[in-house]
Amino acid sequence: MTAHDTIAVVDNGGQFAHLIATKVRDHVRVKTVIVDPHADVSDLEGVKGIILSGGPDSIHEEDAIQLNPEILDLNVPVLGLCYGMHEIVMGYKGKVGRSEFKEYGFASLHFKDDPIFKGVPQGDRVWMSHGDKTTLLPEGFRTIGATENCPIAAFTDEKRKRWGFQFHPEVEDTIHGDEMLRNFVVDICGARQDWTAEKNLEEILSDIKKEARGRKVLCLVSGGVDSTVVASLLSRALPQDRCRFIHVDTGLMRKDESTKVMEALGKQGLLDLKVIDASERYLNALSGKVDPEEKRKIIGRLFIDIINEEAGEAVSSEWVLAQGTLYPDTIESGGTRNADVIKTHHNRVDIIMRMIDEGRVIEPVKELYKAEVREVGRRLGLPKELVQRHPFPGPGLGIRALCQDKDVMRKDLRESAEVSPRVERGIREDAWGCKNARGSVLPVRSVGVKGDARSYEHPVALWVEGAVQWKELKLFSTRLVNRVQGINRCVLVMAPRSIGTPIPVERHITKERMDLLRKADSMVMEGLRNHGLYDSIWQCPTVLVPVGFSGGEMVVIRPVWSERAMTAEVSELPEAFFDDIVPRLLGVGGVDAVAVDVTSKPPGTIEWE
Repeated sequence: MTAHDTIAVVDNGGQFAHLIATKVRDHVRVKTVIVDPHADVSDLEGVKGIILSGGPDSIHEEDAIQLNPEILDLNVPVLGLCYGMHEIVMGYKGKVGRSEFKEYGFASLHFKDDPIFKGVPQGDRVWMSHGDKTTLLPEGFRTIGATENCPIAAFTDEKRKRWGFQFHPEVEDTIHGDEMLRNFVVDICGARQDWTAEKNLEEILSDIKKEARGRKVLCLVSGGVDSTVVASLLSRALPQDRCRFIHVDTGLMRKDESTKVMEALGKQGLLDLKVIDASERYLNALSGKVDPEEKRKIIGRLFIDIINEEAGEAVSSEWVLAQGTLYPDTIESGGTRNADVIKTHHNRVDIIMRMIDEGRVIEPVKELYKAEVREVGRRLGLPKELVQRHPFPGPGLGIRALCQDKDVMRKDLRESAEVSPRVERGIREDAWGCKNARGSVLPVRSVGVKGDARSYEHPVALWVEGAVQWKELKLFSTRLVNRVQGINRCVLVMAPRSIGTPIPVERHITKERMDLLRKADSMVMEGLRNHGLYDSIWQCPTVLVPVGFSGGEMVVIRPVWSERAMTAEVSELPEAFFDDIVPRLLGVGGVDAVAVDVTSKPPGTIEWE
């Protein structure tokens, strides 16, 4: 196996470290590894350079992440980003103070001549997200970049080979961030650009053989992109008699999902596929459960129960589990030491974690994002209809049907009433909103992400007069959520068109409710294809929300575009789509409202639970 030059990315918490790592791999073609800020320097032996990531905390907090000071003693180039920049400043005895105003969003960067800015135009747009700033540079450092609100936006010490940015070059919102990272990794660190998709595939196949160690492999196949690619990788890497493929019909699948899975995988030669109808077990286990975290954990534990049963007479040391875990799954489940738990993924419940510690789990694509998994699928020769399929969560429709009991309803009604005056004031004070929008807080909660931490707050229903101006609506939604505490997403109500009072209804996971959601989801997917929208949208969850206006429920359509699922933008849908789909959804028994989620990620997660 060819040794690759490697850049170490120090994970200071949140999601930035993994964005940096994948950006360097995808756009600079250099291998990256994620390391902990407390890592021993022996773990960094041989790396060509180090990037210290941003993070959700202030460096002044009592429990702030502390960088191992020996990392800064290494004789390799180091680039600190945001929180990482502050670690460099403090490590060399400079000073970091609190900003008078927290700065989020775009800024214009003006810089001095430096190799890290080669090919970057003056006044380049960069993206800020910070509440602290450098107030005194350490001895030997000099300022090389500034913005209107940040006089020390970039610095360097050429002798020590240290650089720092207050902004985030790893996000798409920094226009020439790729060039800055390439300049650091290739020109300054001298790393070879030999991390290609072909090499990635070769090494994944090699790792599967090493991790299996002659044991039998049991692979759960949902039929989505991730598990299909993993199944194909296993069949390529291992003898056929050592692989078993199982598809579990949880009763939380899309319409005709299990049948389509069998047909699709059969065409790929995966004939040893067993379909287990576990729908009754799942529905019984989820009966009466309303907490989203509890629902996710129940779904994950049942997967393991079924695996244990299907392993039959095999003793634990003779088989391992293979699953299609992606980077976002581990990040949002708090999979790194410093990551805040946003939501627990079904393949990251406690039993799975114990199996990982025991060396009994193979996760071939665990360091990849969705776009990278699709590329691996293309390299394997999988057909477009499989590779380009919209992502579907492992817990299925179980997390797309929000649930409430009477206790939760009382709490949500009380909380939404407390939040409502702040929302009304926020709408009135917004120059665009007061002319075009009216809003009402929904007495239900959804999961969101603010500052890389989980939020569990209320959505706001919006009614807009006249034609929808998508750009203005999305900006308004972002401003409203940032301004008002207690809310984390906005939905535009398409029906009813007149403003009403949202009424919560008690709802649980039942077969009848899953059938209702399956029907609504199928209608939305069909509508996207009929209007030529399916391929231009990355994912479009259909969510069933136990709030209506005349005793029924609301169907929320969530169209988004994303490359790595760490951030997501709302995909705009044409009026013709809604003219077609809204009357059809209202015709489904039990549905009395239809809305479209107009919230980016952050602050709203892609899924509602």
